[in-house]
Amino acid sequence: MVLLRNSKRPKFTDHDRLFWVLYSRVSDGWQKVLLIARPRTILDWQKNRFKKFWTRNGRRKRPGRPRIDREVRELIRTMSRANPTWGTPRIIGELAKLEIPVCKSTVDQYRIRRRGTPSPTWKSFLANEASAIASIDFFTVPTATFRVLYVFVVLTHERRRVVHFNVTKSPTARWTAQQIVEAFPWDSAPKHLIRDNDTIFGPEFSERVKGMNIKETKTPYRSPWQNAYCERVIGSIRRDCLDHVIIFNEAHLRRVLESYFEYYHRCRTHLSLAKDCPEPRAIVPPEQGGVVAFPKGCGLHHFYTREAA
Repeated sequence: MVLLRNSKRPKFTDHDRLFWVLYSRVSDGWQKVLLIARPRTILDWQKNRFKKFWTRNGRRKRPGRPRIDREVRELIRTMSRANPTWGTPRIIGELAKLEIPVCKSTVDQYRIRRRGTPSPTWKSFLANEASAIASIDFFTVPTATFRVLYVFVVLTHERRRVVHFNVTKSPTARWTAQQIVEAFPWDSAPKHLIRDNDTIFGPEFSERVKGMNIKETKTPYRSPWQNAYCERVIGSIRRDCLDHVIIFNEAHLRRVLESYFEYYHRCRTHLSLAKDCPEPRAIVPPEQGGVVAFPKGCGLHHFYTREAA
């Protein structure tokens, strides 16, 4: 049958091989009737079938340890990516606190590999340095009698707190230098102070700041965005308060700003602070009563909390 097939060279199929393997088991004279293959070939066919059989059975169960869940693998990568200074033992310890048992080889396999010294992201770097940075600026406020008042603002970047402000009719370098001293008494001065190139900040101001071990950083000309935090606060003061009030004199402006800054620090939520206030504000659960509102900032805004009836 094999010889009668239309083929230049006779080839055995799997059925042919199976036939001869079974025939060799039931007949003693199978080697005499075999014409186009050697008896050794039949024995090799049987060995190959034996290997294939157990290979298929072995594939049904994955050898070695059980496979790590996908969530655990992603968690290892996330920890390694978010904490560039962490090594394998640190990740293992952190996973152990989450009741996720893993071995060293598993963490080594899935954690992110880096070359050279790890470096924090710009966001982390600026967040770490924010406690040592402050910024200052002036803005003008017109009065009902068409006079112009100058407001001096000192802002710390860590919690966006306005640590000092004052109002004057005619600012000078000496007056401005005294405001810095009042804003940072004792050893509370920051390392860096951001300001623009206004002529109000004269040599006397620079000498006073240098004497407090503060390094001045001047923004380029016509680049207010490089003092973005302070400019943003001034914009909030105008939009939230001064654009809705008519100012009569210096005393009136101070009262209005004091009222607004109390609301700004304790009640107003900020996007940059994860919807919190410069002075952290506790979350009030529903169990403490119904929602009540208190007017703030000259009645322009309201503070919402819960109180029992």
